[in-house]
Amino acid sequence: MRFSKILWPFVVGASVFVGSIALTSAHAAADTAAKTASKPTPRQLERQKYEQAQKALNAKNMPEYSRLVKQLQNYPLLPYLEYQELSNRLISLPKDEVQDFFRSYPESFLSERLMHRWLRTLAQRERWADYRQFYDKRLTDPELACLNLRARLATGDKTALADVAPLWNIDKAQSKACDPVFDQWRKAGLMTPELIWERHQKAVKAGNKGMVSYLTTQLPSGDRAMATLLQQVDANPRLLKQTGNYSKQTAYMKDVILYGLDKLARTDAKEALALWHRYDAQQLFSDEDRINIKYQIALRLLHQNHDLEAEKLVASTPNLTRADLLEWLLRESLRKQDWERVNEWLTRLPDETRQTERWRYWQARTMEELKIKEINGETADSIYNSVAPARSFYGFLAADKTGINYHLLDRPLTFTEKQVHDVENAQGILRAREFYARGEVAAANREYFHTTRRMTTEQMVIAGRLAEKLGWYRLGIQVMADAQYWDDLQVRFPVVYKEHVNKAAKQTSVNPLLIFAVARQESAFMHDAKSPVGALGLMQLMPATAKQTAQKNGISYNVQDLITPEKNIALGSRYLNHLLGVFDGNRILAAAAYNAGPTRVKKWLNKEKEAQLPYDVWIETIPYKETRGYVQNILSFSVIYAYRLGEQTSFVTPAEANRQL
Repeated sequence: MRFSKILWPFVVGASVFVGSIALTSAHAAADTAAKTASKPTPRQLERQKYEQAQKALNAKNMPEYSRLVKQLQNYPLLPYLEYQELSNRLISLPKDEVQDFFRSYPESFLSERLMHRWLRTLAQRERWADYRQFYDKRLTDPELACLNLRARLATGDKTALADVAPLWNIDKAQSKACDPVFDQWRKAGLMTPELIWERHQKAVKAGNKGMVSYLTTQLPSGDRAMATLLQQVDANPRLLKQTGNYSKQTAYMKDVILYGLDKLARTDAKEALALWHRYDAQQLFSDEDRINIKYQIALRLLHQNHDLEAEKLVASTPNLTRADLLEWLLRESLRKQDWERVNEWLTRLPDETRQTERWRYWQARTMEELKIKEINGETADSIYNSVAPARSFYGFLAADKTGINYHLLDRPLTFTEKQVHDVENAQGILRAREFYARGEVAAANREYFHTTRRMTTEQMVIAGRLAEKLGWYRLGIQVMADAQYWDDLQVRFPVVYKEHVNKAAKQTSVNPLLIFAVARQESAFMHDAKSPVGALGLMQLMPATAKQTAQKNGISYNVQDLITPEKNIALGSRYLNHLLGVFDGNRILAAAAYNAGPTRVKKWLNKEKEAQLPYDVWIETIPYKETRGYVQNILSFSVIYAYRLGEQTSFVTPAEANRQL
């Protein structure tokens, strides 16, 4: 398949670059000098003085600290010294200096951290007018929000009581700092029985027994029996089988029944459905409650493999149109290749969901299977043609259906030299670069993301291109996603470690496009990435898998090797080669196995042995959402990397397309 290459130039000043960014000469010179000079550079001397100033500050040697700080006025990390020094004496209420810090470093990570400490200090000293002056409504700390309400009340703003309920009505205890505000709110008669009941329900659902007991005592005496009933149903939802005990027609009784049915459905959805039919005839539930409980029961029926019951329930409820539920039913119908049922569920999807590339593609596929010539003025071919321009899994599928070229939109934005200079010299970016130079990666990442997430879209794109240029590949990829700018393929799909990839590909016969795609998906080219379960490096290998692969291939190995790009790629490609061997060279199955494990993939294949699914249906019906998305990304990324490397490729090979899975 050939690509439709759409490449836009990236302009800086009078120069034109394709897929590249021009660093200012000052930064480039500084970075080069730091690596090549035989004597300390000015920046290296600043780093030494910075460390000396930290030691002096920690030792409370203020004359020495002051002397050194005067020599660090242009050093990017100077704010960290100023923050530490100022934090040490907040109790003395240096209001003017705090304001100066906020003015000097607006919207910075350190200003946000100092704001938290400063507000707590003001509250401790009961400086409520000052607290209100400095408080920022964008802060998300509930304790600070409570203290702000307290400050408003202390300075005569009684309207603050109207803002208390959302802070109180949660499933756990708030900070003790909230207690004075809650006391005033309660004394004002605003803690109503309805609010107490609502919070009691939340606490029961969260399993917060202490809170449940406390709230029960706060309810009016006439409501406490109902609270006890809810707690009993929470402990044993099958008590609902005694329908006579739950016949009282009250709003609270409805809450008890709905809660119990929802909890019962988690373990026995069929029994919950049977009880629902009985209670639906007994109680007058609102339309919203009826839809919500049917949705929960139907979803649990599907989880518990009661597909027929779920289908009947949804089919009998025309206004039950939750997208996730209908998508599950669609996949079940696809797996059974029941195209009539697929067509029915497609018509039930919300308009917004039905118009996505995914379900547009399956609408066309369904029309082909059912030999439907036209729906709403569209033929199957016209739908494929509308999806094919997308640079996506479904776009590539549709392109293969119609025989048109893959559409690889590559559109780097254009910027002036001043725009690039302003981003490069943003304080947070300079601090991030300095932290990276010092080897403090966590601090660098923190500064970079805190800074970029406060930028305009254009500034974020520039920052992403700078990150790619500096080798911060994961950061560049992430900030492009944050900016929701998808069409700069150099940043989003960097070609890195090419020598190691090509070497591994030659040694294993694994297509280098597949290796690039897996590394991009697994780690976004973060060489020392570590997953929560312990997978390491570019291709995210588990140590046990890496050890076994190394032994099988006669490669020396220790765990630290996995954060070395060359060794990780060598081992990852060999494991990938092993999986390709297990699954007869089929990349679809090998990619699924790389993510979910070969045992699961074999189980899925055995389950569908009688059905023999087309490859697109098999991918769409992979039971794990993560693995489904993983396989789709690996195939799509392989096409994009072919474009990036100037090669031609097919989305799926003839063997993959023709094999029934």
